[in-house]
Amino acid sequence: MVTINSWGRLSREEHNVVALSDRGQIQASLTTPGLAHGMGRSYGDVCLNPQGEIWITTGLDHFIAFDESTGRLVCEAGVLLQDIQRLMIPRGWILPVTPGTQLVTVGGAIANDVHGKNHHVVGSFGDHIKSLTLIRTNGETIECGPDQHPEWFSATVGGVGLTGVIASAEIQLRPVAGPWVDTETIAFDNLDEFFRLSDTSEAQWEHTVSWIDCISKGGGRGLFMRGNPADIKDRKAPKAGKLTMPIVPPVSMVNRLTLRPFNMTYYHLKKWQAKREIAHYEPFFYPLDNVLHWNRMYGPKGFYQYQSVVPREVGQDAVQAMLKEIARSGDGSFLAVLKTFGNRQPLGMLSFPQPGVTLALDFPNHGDRTHKLFERLDAIVREAKGRIYLAKDARMPKELFEAGYPRLAEFIQYRDPGISSGLSRRLMGS
Repeated sequence: MVTINSWGRLSREEHNVVALSDRGQIQASLTTPGLAHGMGRSYGDVCLNPQGEIWITTGLDHFIAFDESTGRLVCEAGVLLQDIQRLMIPRGWILPVTPGTQLVTVGGAIANDVHGKNHHVVGSFGDHIKSLTLIRTNGETIECGPDQHPEWFSATVGGVGLTGVIASAEIQLRPVAGPWVDTETIAFDNLDEFFRLSDTSEAQWEHTVSWIDCISKGGGRGLFMRGNPADIKDRKAPKAGKLTMPIVPPVSMVNRLTLRPFNMTYYHLKKWQAKREIAHYEPFFYPLDNVLHWNRMYGPKGFYQYQSVVPREVGQDAVQAMLKEIARSGDGSFLAVLKTFGNRQPLGMLSFPQPGVTLALDFPNHGDRTHKLFERLDAIVREAKGRIYLAKDARMPKELFEAGYPRLAEFIQYRDPGISSGLSRRLMGS
């Protein structure tokens, strides 16, 4: 048995690990109930099967086919988004959607239907999957996509790995002139300004996202960042220097003593530096990938991320209420992100993105104190008819899950009985 953690390091559970390296032999490996596991970058127990078996998919890392004239890529599910970006951008193609890290697998991106900074333009990751191969533990292989077994496709995209093992996928890439992004950073003082910036930016800017100071007096000040692909020639890419968090400190470095001065300094420094500039896509899309083991700063107890989405019509009031609760608790986050989703319905039965406003924050694990804060945030999300992101969750109440994902009963029909996770047992009973 091998110890496997979530990225939040909240679980140190024993697993029997089976490595998958040949998609033709996947079925022969699914002899015991288990769960597919990629890079393990999900923050909670969606990628864990405590005391059970996991099937490691990172060995399924082959590119199968690519049509350079159309941008259609077929690859195995263990291919990293980083490898696609670095191979395809020099050839004039880019992934339409990526999350805040490129160190995730294609299968994981599909299973969690990840979103990026451009949901208002192109939707989520699943919107660009043309087909996928799903292998069930009963020996069945299902080829599905938007036009082929669409019900299986809708269950699998965002289905958190519970419908079968994704073996391969066909992805439609987007044309791109190069690796550069025309970016602009604008400081805002309150949520009124944030929503005004968001509304006026979405028509002309592909990528929009904000860092927000979650414990500032009055709440809601932050930094609005927007960007568009740029056609820039003869510019050298930045050197790939990386920082690292070398050790796990005995206590969290994110605490009531450090949080307020850090957020204040960061806000004023970035406000003073705010400008329009050309940036390389990697630091713009994936700033934390440049800090190795950044999660260690939360100490041995790890952290939780709380990411919710609430409908736009109640979004400002709900976000303001959450920020007030966080400020009142004194337990906030260096890493607080606020953005709006586009006006499109989720593709998958359990996909997270929906029209509205999403707020994501990391919290050090302070046990009962942290859970009591989450209960107050849950009440705000529930009243607003919002939902919590399954890929980031480790403790959501079952009733909030059922209220937030109204297609759950439909999804259950497509579950693979030979697949289970910590999350599925906690929220679905098996």
